[in-house]
Amino acid sequence: MVIVLFKFRLRADIDTAEWEQTFGRMVGLASEMPGFISIEPYGAEDGSGLAVVRFESEEALQAWKTHPEHVLTQERGREAFFDSYHMTVAGSIIREYDFPEK
Repeated sequence: MVIVLFKFRLRADIDTAEWEQTFGRMVGLASEMPGFISIEPYGAEDGSGLAVVRFESEEALQAWKTHPEHVLTQERGREAFFDSYHMTVAGSIIREYDFPEK
């Protein structure tokens, strides 16, 4: 499994409706990619956010990274949505466990 931590800060002047529509489209598109497992987005009121994305393999992640619509959206994100971002890609899990809800 490959885990991507996508930490970002949104610009103060973004078009919120466009951002929400674009993010929703990317989540939908990624969900259709072979090897996609999940995405968990988190946001704060100050415009910072974190998306935890899981893929089955580096090959699946690479296919998503180079998907033509995703590439165009990345460009749009740098132009209109993100003040900054930081991405961490981790391919090794040391430990993983759950505490189930009752």
